[in-house]
Amino acid sequence: MEGGWPAGGGFLLYLTVNLLLPGKGDTFTINCSGFDQHGVDPAAFQAVFDRKAFRPVINDSIPIRVNISFTLSAILEVNAQLQLLTSFLWMNLMWDNAFISWNPEECASINKLTVSAENLWLPDIFIVESMDVDRAPPGLTVFVSSEGQMTYDRPVRVTSICNLDIFYFPFDQQNCTFTFSSFLYTVDSMLLGMDKEVWEITDTSRNLIQTQGEWELLGINKATPKMLVGSNLYDQIMFYVAIRRRPSLYIINLLVPSGFLVAIDALSFYLPAESETRAPFKITLLLGYNVFLLMMNDLLPATGTPLISVYFALCLSLMVISLLETIFIIHLSHMATTQPPPVPWWLHSLLLNCASPRKCCTTAPGKGNKGFGLTLTHLHGMKKPVELVEKVPGARGTGLNGCPGSTRAQQEDEAQKQHLVDLWVQFSHMMDTLLFRLYLLFTATSIITVIILWNT
Repeated sequence: MEGGWPAGGGFLLYLTVNLLLPGKGDTFTINCSGFDQHGVDPAAFQAVFDRKAFRPVINDSIPIRVNISFTLSAILEVNAQLQLLTSFLWMNLMWDNAFISWNPEECASINKLTVSAENLWLPDIFIVESMDVDRAPPGLTVFVSSEGQMTYDRPVRVTSICNLDIFYFPFDQQNCTFTFSSFLYTVDSMLLGMDKEVWEITDTSRNLIQTQGEWELLGINKATPKMLVGSNLYDQIMFYVAIRRRPSLYIINLLVPSGFLVAIDALSFYLPAESETRAPFKITLLLGYNVFLLMMNDLLPATGTPLISVYFALCLSLMVISLLETIFIIHLSHMATTQPPPVPWWLHSLLLNCASPRKCCTTAPGKGNKGFGLTLTHLHGMKKPVELVEKVPGARGTGLNGCPGSTRAQQEDEAQKQHLVDLWVQFSHMMDTLLFRLYLLFTATSIITVIILWNT
């Protein structure tokens, strides 16, 4: 060795010792006296780069602490069929590197540097619920302070498992979790902490996504459970993310058109029950409602049975029952004008109570045509036998021909027939009234339910 310099491998050892000099405590001080002349000298950090395969601690028995925070900047997709949540996060990791330290006064007042992330040790923090590979862009850097504090920010698109409950769709609220943990290091080697408070993470995330997409952020909570895998114990930080769907799109495109069709079907009860145009009108509405359901099928969840599907099924059932009731009334009208059948005794009692609720039927009607306890004056629109006789063709002529017995028998038959006709007409009107009230009750219940779910 000439001139005091070591030869061969001794020169590298001399350079390393001079670049990493023991400083105060358990840190190494980087020699950066020439930074102000030639910028940052990469040789000053070469020893640190060579140690990137090892945890940056002086005492290997002491666990390194990694502080975690994130910002939820976008909720891209919520897949109810696959039970997946796709979101975009800005992850922030902070830890101390005991191999890095310099004096800013000797290094041109440089307090912070950016170093390529691929040259440094990085904690292997991952999201447990993630179902996709990490797609962080390459070429990221780490902020390094003069005290050895490392700050690593990276954007990541996360497709995670989320147990979705779509029963209250489109007024549903989902609770998903992001669990941050280490894949390799147990609690003996790595501990996790928080860089920010949960309310700070919530406010920052809410400000970023408050006007984007169909979902809004309600809040974020955290828990710190431990995960035991075999005999290994891992530290974790679990964030509970509560999100809520904005229902305006679905109310305008689903509930409002369906409500209009049901309301029009309810207004069709103002048409005469015996009208020939009532049944075709209801058939047209029923076909239109089926076409509406087929067109809006893409907006409904592909799996499960949400409450809105039950609502659509009830609307369709009401419209079908209304059509069947109209067909039955038309059948009753046709049958009553030709040959009215006898009224069952239970139906006769029901009509009697509906016509005169304060009166009781003292004699139970028989199951045949005889024994009606309901007088003609109790029924709405009922005509007296005398009026019926005047309208019977040939009745007066028969009386003039000297056959009073035959005329009286014919009058009684016509009166009894008219009595049966009026009973069946009253029964059809009663069915119309009950079904119309059922429509009103269903509509009022649906509106109240929507208001409650929207405001809850």
